[in-house]
Amino acid sequence: MPVLLERDTLRTGGDERLARAELRRQIGRLEQELSRLSAEAFPLFSVDTRVEAPSGPPRVAGLEQLERVRDALAVRIGEARLALRERAELETRNRELLRRMLASPASYKWVRVSRDDIGERGCGHWHSRPRLGPLGMLMGWWRVKVSSGCPLPGRLTAVER
Repeated sequence: MPVLLERDTLRTGGDERLARAELRRQIGRLEQELSRLSAEAFPLFSVDTRVEAPSGPPRVAGLEQLERVRDALAVRIGEARLALRERAELETRNRELLRRMLASPASYKWVRVSRDDIGERGCGHWHSRPRLGPLGMLMGWWRVKVSSGCPLPGRLTAVER
């Protein structure tokens, strides 16, 4: 058995083995970071975590293949971070809109903000509507109505019957 190990060391060279080990360590760290970002984004949207695997018969990945996998993972992580940052900015803008809408419902007529828009889970929304229907609309009486949440399961509306 030691003879086989010595031959493998002579054939591949010590530096290449160390380089492959370092690339595998980097790939493992990048996969862990990508899975963390995917879990962080999970309830609201999905992060693309796929990386193209090398095709062909099974073999030990060379340095070039490991570098391609590492670079593809780095690109995916950059895209995931950008998507999370954009989503956080959108949620912040929607929370600010909701705050202004609650302060002045007449300025935001017919605007509707859902819980999903501000990054909260579950059903429900805030909707700027006139009080007392058409009369309230003519008189300029606006309010923000908060929905009661999700519809009850098993209860059919007139349209569904």
